Formats: sequence, structure tokens, C-alpha cells
Amino acid sequence: MNGLISDAWAQAAPGGAPGGGQLQFILMMGAFILLFYFMLIRPQQKRTREHQALMSKLAAGDEVVTSGGMLGKITDVGDTFITLEVADGVRLKVQKAQITQLMPKGTLKSA
Repeated sequence: MNGLISDAWAQAAPGGAPGGGQLQFILMMGAFILLFYFMLIRPQQKRTREHQALMSKLAAGDEVVTSGGMLGKITDVGDTFITLEVADGVRLKVQKAQITQLMPKGTLKSA
């Protein structure tokens, strides 16, 4: 081409070992996978284990908070449901998995 645009020629890649870019890419991907594991997966597994331990030790008389924020005393524990007494004579059946926190004894009286 003879006009206003000159021909473009490709330049050689900067020096270095052949395949070095691939090794850097593999190392970078490995670092991202490790970061992802330690920042997201591992903490979630820890929270799941803690919640399973909480659900396994629930017993009648415990005071708990549900994921909806309801505070009550457990009167009956089943396999998948528990019965919560939220006021005198007011009992609710709640899924066991919805219990988020075990409260200290006497919390209901102060609330």
C-alpha cells in the first residue's frame, strides 16, 4: 500500500523462555483457586458445622432466636420441627433449621 497508511509489521515478543506465559497463567489460576477456597468455601463450611452442632444440642427449656427474629422457649424437639413457646400459652411449630442462636437462660424474662 502506497497511500497515507504505512504497512504494519509485527514485532517479536520480548525475550524470555518459551512457554513462560503459560506457567505464569497456571500459577495465577492456582493462586486464585486457593484464595477462593480460603476466603469463601472454608468459612462457609465452618458456619455449617457450627449450625449443625447447635441443632443437635437443642433441648426442651432452651431459649432460642429464629431466623425471623422470634424469641421463644423450646417446649418440644422433634426430628425436623420444634415447638416454641413465645408467650404464655402461645406455641408455634418451627423448622429446626430456622434456629439461629441459642440465648442464655433468663433472656425471655428480660425481653
